[in-house]
Amino acid sequence: MSREELLAPEPDPFEVTEEVSLRPRRLSEFVGQPQLKEHLGIMLEAARRRSQEIDHLLLAGPPGLGKTSMAGIVAAEMAVGLRVTSGPALVRAGDLASILTDLQEGAVLFIDEIHRLGRAVEEILYPAMEDFVLDIVLGKGPAARSVRLPLPRFTLIGATTRTGLITGPLRDRFGFVARLDYYGPSELQAIILRSARILGVTLDPGGAEEIAGRSRGTPRIANRLLKRVRDFAEVRGDGVVSQAVAREGLALFGVDVLGLDKVDRAILDAVCRRFGGGPVGLSTLAVSVGEETETVEDVYEPFLLQLGLLMRTPRGRVATPAAWQHLGLDPPAPPAALPQLFDTDV
Repeated sequence: MSREELLAPEPDPFEVTEEVSLRPRRLSEFVGQPQLKEHLGIMLEAARRRSQEIDHLLLAGPPGLGKTSMAGIVAAEMAVGLRVTSGPALVRAGDLASILTDLQEGAVLFIDEIHRLGRAVEEILYPAMEDFVLDIVLGKGPAARSVRLPLPRFTLIGATTRTGLITGPLRDRFGFVARLDYYGPSELQAIILRSARILGVTLDPGGAEEIAGRSRGTPRIANRLLKRVRDFAEVRGDGVVSQAVAREGLALFGVDVLGLDKVDRAILDAVCRRFGGGPVGLSTLAVSVGEETETVEDVYEPFLLQLGLLMRTPRGRVATPAAWQHLGLDPPAPPAALPQLFDTDV
């Protein structure tokens, strides 16, 4: 293959800026999640034909899979405004009320980490989502009275990484609930090649394949690794991200062939070397690697469990044979059988 064939296409001048967003703008640009795209495409087309807003949407799934991007796509496809906030940012009911009353007709309100809404704030959403009204109480005591203020019709899109923490009354008010899944290698390669065109990175298919294989099935991580490999290629090479350059750059940044980083390997190393393969308690494991228990449990363990390198048992975490093999260690020999105390022969 010639050097000209390796060169990526020229970046789109309308996409390139000093620091451009890599998020897709239209549903046709969104790579992966084919079932969700099909369902959402039907809903968007039906809403456009009726000249109505689209139903409220709840998007669930691990971080970095495109929930925020999907909210922006819905707003762009419906040609309406987008207002973005998050559950932790809405501390008081008045915070949400001020946002709702300021929305334009048909606008999309995106609430990230919606499972972290306070109870008082969440209850404001119930009549707003169903009847597009805002219930407020004026005064206190016997003189208090309830007033209903009309709201512009809008679409609420909620994103969550913890579906189980969303209350039933809130979940039932969404017209469509979808879960985003991890991406396959071919989908990640397509995302990386698109990002390379936007960023003006010279990337060959082998380099894209190498980066995709270490991206944990997550587009956000894939784009992050692409930028780091781009930096490596520009400083240590000729600027072309080939498979060999990508492999060398990712190794320098501590990302191994499975996509594990320094902390991932430290967790496996602690379970295998320090605790003989386990079982080891979560708090003990977290202290041994210098991380918080919530960070180990929510950030690092899911991927290790997904790869089959770690197991959760009632007694603690246990390393699998695949973990020993990945670290280049020999698993401990099984314990010898206990001697029989009584002769069973007659």
